[in-house]
Amino acid sequence: MIGYVTLGTNDLERAARFYDAIAARMGTRRMMEWPGAIAWGEPGGGAGIGLTAPFDGKPASVGNGVMVALGARDPAHVDEIYACAIENGATCEGKPGPRGTGFYAAYFRDPDGNKLNAFCMGAAAEAASAAK
Repeated sequence: MIGYVTLGTNDLERAARFYDAIAARMGTRRMMEWPGAIAWGEPGGGAGIGLTAPFDGKPASVGNGVMVALGARDPAHVDEIYACAIENGATCEGKPGPRGTGFYAAYFRDPDGNKLNAFCMGAAAEAASAAK
């Protein structure tokens, strides 16, 4: 249902380093670039993420209650994405772990303060929940 998500940034170069690292962990890359904006994903693939300075010229700000969820393969992949995010300037909003039956997630904010999570659902997440 989601085609793509665009987040605002006040420092595209810094944000690009962060999202390049996350995208690589997720097996994807930059798919589009134009002055002032970059998008990551795969043409014809699932939803991607774009970054840009706000069109109105005002500073980018965090949407209160807004979060982008990144689908991971399994709990180990969630852990890997989270570690990569923290290593590349993210702040922790919730360490990796089970969040109820069949849902495993980690929460973090990118260098601009946008909230993201990495998650997986299903049998692997249930096994991780049972083990904790």
